[in-house]
Amino acid sequence: MVRTPLTPEERERGERLGRFLREARGGRSMADVAAAAGVSAETLRKIETGRAPTPAFFTVAALAGALGLSMDELAGRCAFVGA
Repeated sequence: MVRTPLTPEERERGERLGRFLREARGGRSMADVAAAAGVSAETLRKIETGRAPTPAFFTVAALAGALGLSMDELAGRCAFVGA
């Protein structure tokens, strides 16, 4: 199966998600947050650095729960800001 290349907007949205999750994590270690969410630290690292710009919904939901964030808040912070 060939994956369709991401648009610049999708890449930017993934970068915004990563920045927001990193900010929300604050002083907590990546390993602690990943364990609380039930994902690997490498998965969280890829999301935070933008290397995984389109993580699965359930991964994002688990991270939001581990960080005490609502999905509405995440969606609002990561929405496309067009010209």
